[in-house]
Amino acid sequence: MEGGNSPNLQLQQLPLATAAVSVQPHTDSFSYKENLIGALLAIFGHLVISIALNLQKYSHIRLAGSKDPRAYFKTKTWWCGLFLLVLGELGVFSSYAFAPLSLIVPLSAVSVIASAIIGIIFIKEKWKPKDFLRRYVLSFVGCGLAIIGTYLLVTFGPNSHEKMTGENITRHLVSWPFLLYMLVEIIIFCLLLYFYKEKNANYIVVILLLVALLGSMTVVTVKAVAGMIVVSIQGNLQLDYPIFYIMLVCMIATAIFQATFLAQASQLYDSSQIASIGYILSTTVAITAGATFYLDFTGEDVLHICMFALGCLIAFLGVFLITRNRKKCVPFEPYISMDAMPGMQNMHDKGIAVQPDLKASFSYGALENNDNMPEIYTPATLPIVQEQHGSKGVSAPPYRVLEHSKKE
Repeated sequence: MEGGNSPNLQLQQLPLATAAVSVQPHTDSFSYKENLIGALLAIFGHLVISIALNLQKYSHIRLAGSKDPRAYFKTKTWWCGLFLLVLGELGVFSSYAFAPLSLIVPLSAVSVIASAIIGIIFIKEKWKPKDFLRRYVLSFVGCGLAIIGTYLLVTFGPNSHEKMTGENITRHLVSWPFLLYMLVEIIIFCLLLYFYKEKNANYIVVILLLVALLGSMTVVTVKAVAGMIVVSIQGNLQLDYPIFYIMLVCMIATAIFQATFLAQASQLYDSSQIASIGYILSTTVAITAGATFYLDFTGEDVLHICMFALGCLIAFLGVFLITRNRKKCVPFEPYISMDAMPGMQNMHDKGIAVQPDLKASFSYGALENNDNMPEIYTPATLPIVQEQHGSKGVSAPPYRVLEHSKKE
């Protein structure tokens, strides 16, 4: 009897296996839908962030060029930019809950594309068509390459999805691939920090590698926090797990230190170099962290992985060309306008030297180009009381003071 029942048991299990296979295409289509939702949210968020930053920059420039005594935070333009900035950050934050981390991180190239287009549209100078193309040909080529790279990233991005529950995140956190990755990252971070602080290795690659290593932990924790919030909204409460608050604290801490190193890099190097090198390093390290923690590329075929890597490389090249064509900022070197100073004018005021105008003459401030004035001024030498400098008993030679005397 037992031998006759075993074939029946095997025949009864076959429909269950075929039913399980038939469900798989539906889950694939749903995962592609989630990928599209996450990618659109990320693109929308980065686009809005770029518009917001340009609005706030426009508010600062407008106040600097006018006689308006108001502070920047009292203008409607600045508050509009702040509102759009918060809206864009919420869009990017929520995108991590729908799509894999390795797909969302490279889409930050959209902000670079939008900034380049906004800068070209709102440029103040007028150029001839030939000069315009010569000046912005790299920007147009870079925007085209970045758009192609973004399309390849969205099309061939990883398709791994799982619910961000407390159990799943805890299991990923204690997995041996992530623990090994964290050990290597901590060692590299400590070495870079030692050379940066102790050996004064203020190279841009060193600083931005520190930013990238911190940023990889930021995006890992952001995806965990955003995913657990979305799962909680769907009805399965995850906010009572301690791992949620651990990830939240790590997200805030790494974001703060990341901003600190970025501020130090911006004081030493040009913003275009920071944008291009920082995007390449941060994207590479973040994709590695996502592939190690969330296993983004598990089950993907070689063709999809190669096309995704090609999309990343094309986006890297596009961002590099866009930022390479940006005009470098010339530092402002102030000087004191001597004709605006009341009273007697001398070479030193309480020991502070007057900054000369950096031109081919030794004239100071606004004393150089006065040819269009109706009166002609000639210098006159007058004696003044000697000032004591240094030790007592040693008199300094009298200064020669220039005083404007009117001559008919």
